[in-house]
Amino acid sequence: MEFPVTLISAGLLVALLWLFVLKGRGQIRLPPGPCGLPIIGNVLQLDKRAPFKTLLKLGERYGPVLTVYLGRQRAVVLVGFDAVKEALVDQADDFTGRAPVPFLARATRGYGLAISNGERWGQLRRFTLTTLKDFGMGRKGMEEWIQEESRHLFLKKETTPFDPTFFMSCTVSNVICCLVFGQRFSYDDDNFLHLLQIIADTLKFGSSPRGQLYNIFPQLMEWLPGPQHKTFARIEELREFIMKKIREHQDTLDPSSPRDYIDCFLTRLTQEKHIPTSEFYYDNLVSTVLNLYLAGTETTSSTMRFALSVLIKYPKMQEKMQQEIDTVIGQARCPFMEDKKSLPFTDAVLHEIQRFMDIVPMSIPHYTLKDVSFRGYTIPKSTLIIPLLHSVLKEEKQWATPLSFNPEHFLDQNGNFKKNPAFLPFSAGKRSCVGESLARMEIFLFMTSLLQRFTLSCPGGPDSIDLSPEYSSFANVPRRYDIIATPRCQ
Repeated sequence: MEFPVTLISAGLLVALLWLFVLKGRGQIRLPPGPCGLPIIGNVLQLDKRAPFKTLLKLGERYGPVLTVYLGRQRAVVLVGFDAVKEALVDQADDFTGRAPVPFLARATRGYGLAISNGERWGQLRRFTLTTLKDFGMGRKGMEEWIQEESRHLFLKKETTPFDPTFFMSCTVSNVICCLVFGQRFSYDDDNFLHLLQIIADTLKFGSSPRGQLYNIFPQLMEWLPGPQHKTFARIEELREFIMKKIREHQDTLDPSSPRDYIDCFLTRLTQEKHIPTSEFYYDNLVSTVLNLYLAGTETTSSTMRFALSVLIKYPKMQEKMQQEIDTVIGQARCPFMEDKKSLPFTDAVLHEIQRFMDIVPMSIPHYTLKDVSFRGYTIPKSTLIIPLLHSVLKEEKQWATPLSFNPEHFLDQNGNFKKNPAFLPFSAGKRSCVGESLARMEIFLFMTSLLQRFTLSCPGGPDSIDLSPEYSSFANVPRRYDIIATPRCQ
């Protein structure tokens, strides 16, 4: 009888500890939320394939600021544009922390820009934004790189159905490769294609139920067998590739003539090697390049792949965009960013594609680095903050038909483009995506270039296209379709 008594005692202890947590929750005036279970919290209440949908429903019950427990980790969820803006913009300094997301921490070994805080985050973010701008992000030089890369899209495919995933990934990745590595890669480079497959598989795993379980119970998932071990082994291949490129840069570095991001970082590293507080050292370089390479490849290429599905599903809309492009640009020259102001309908459609896709519905979680007062509640230090971007991009108060694809969301009564402050696919505030201006430029230039040169369709016709995501958790991953890119008469 000794074993059952011990087991019962342990169970009572866990229950008492949980009651203590709940009691403390009331004393510090946490936002309201559903009761959870010991150890696992509210995990069983979440839709494992689309947890953001459960959080949205909980927001309807408990209000726009609510508390849930993901395992033992306390999380405060912000629902709707007003709550998200108030936290990330109006109280930006209180919510600049980044959560130590276990999957990202394991992949980056705790270094780099993505999940850093404090002085490390400040130094790396300022340097990264400045350096990327110096190399043309959002400027004319980058525009020319993207225009050149667009010429490689869909070559020699004519009317043969093909999967565009390969082309989208290569094209977008080559832009970030030019910025970070100072070079582009051939679409026939097997090593390059292998790395792109790793990036795609990493996003897929991160958006799977197992990927989310790893973030909630990392120690348990490290012990259990499963695809997480293969995923991390393949991420190590990416790290090895990056370290090889860094070594090549070290051997040929000319500080007076930097070629790319790595050169600039290595120069700064040398300049500050005797400064104890400097964050410019090797581990941060490797992981920051990994951050840029992962984020700069898959999210934008997935968005453009989704855009192809949208244009095929709505052929009349595609035709209207082509007419507008033909009128403003014609077919003899490449599109420029300057053309965007003269292409209001095209711009509206591309914005609506990003809104409707809702690529990162829960954003990358923030983190409180101190006790924070927010809307009359006290959010304790070390609390996960989930800005539910899904609730912003699909909020009825902000959008006329939030659950339907509707470019009119971005057009006024005269057909001119109009902004909407709730358009936050890149998040908001001090932790917004560092590559936002680059992604916007790529989406506009690549998609207008494609429509200028091709008419898009698919073997099954528009009705065969399903715009709901194939995977939906950390990211909404679009479904894959074979498409036909028919060259337009020139």
